Amino acid sequence: MEIFEPNLYLYLSVSAVMFAIGTLGVLTRRNAIVIFMCVELMLNAVNLTLVTFSRFLDDAAGSMLVFFVMCVAAAEAVVGLAIIIALFRNKRDIDVNNFNLFKW
Repeated sequence: MEIFEPNLYLYLSVSAVMFAIGTLGVLTRRNAIVIFMCVELMLNAVNLTLVTFSRFLDDAAGSMLVFFVMCVAAAEAVVGLAIIIALFRNKRDIDVNNFNLFKW
């Protein structure tokens, strides 16, 4: 029985597909929560790339950078969800096409 061992290109391909799905979701969706989830998917794709290069280059710097990105993503999640909840309470809608915050 042959054991399958994933290589660098497999991990980078999965990361590229994740990032592409996230980008497509941000560009095509109108729901603020779905857009927010797509941004998180893009951040996770970048984290996967960083861990992949860190592992294959035997350098811990990429893995340490992932922890910083995860902390920033957690803070972004808190602030982003607070903004989405505040907008929902004011407008009763989370469709991003209906948000005209800069209109007097």
